[in-house]
Amino acid sequence: MKIIKLIPGIALLTIGLTSFAQNDPAAKKVLDDVSAKFKTYKTVQATFVYKVEDGNGKVMSTKTGTIWMKGTKYKVVFGGQEIYSDGKTVWNYDKNSKEVTINNADGSGNGITPQKLFTNFYDKDFLYMLNGEKKVAGKTIQEIEMTPTDKSKNFHKVYLQVDKTAKTIYSTKVLENAGNRYTYTVSSMKTNGALNDAMFVFDKKKYPGIEEVDLR
Repeated sequence: MKIIKLIPGIALLTIGLTSFAQNDPAAKKVLDDVSAKFKTYKTVQATFVYKVEDGNGKVMSTKTGTIWMKGTKYKVVFGGQEIYSDGKTVWNYDKNSKEVTINNADGSGNGITPQKLFTNFYDKDFLYMLNGEKKVAGKTIQEIEMTPTDKSKNFHKVYLQVDKTAKTIYSTKVLENAGNRYTYTVSSMKTNGALNDAMFVFDKKKYPGIEEVDLR
């Protein structure tokens, strides 16, 4: 599954970039702490707000979504989409077209999954530096500026904000080369709750009359 397709933009300069990864251990410590904390959770349920802005900062759309994760399994409900994965198969259901697309999950470990966006996705893909701290809604937020090492990406910058106390991701802002900006802000997060494995499998019987596109 390509999270960029599921959540546009998502899963995020010319001077001193190489030194970010080598000379900013403070940024790496923040990222490593977030990754380590996430790996302690057996399950995660999070709600988020997704905002799209143009290059001038004008808000073009705002949507909300929910994601559930358990091991390699996940489910995302976002706008008119529902995405399910049991770790082996990925179902992408589009409510508007009444169509579900079926793919094999990426077993190589190279694919981008929601889980990877909360763990050590940054190690090989980004150069990064810590921009500092600020107060947001009573929380101490650490901001990390990230630049993709692959210049063929359709985005050139990611700003990751981390709740310093909770050691969790607060928001991610992606700047596209075309000028648009995509921001994902976590509204709430519940961890280690009971999640049935069946919720990560698309049940066609619950959606009579849909078209099935099997790409496996």
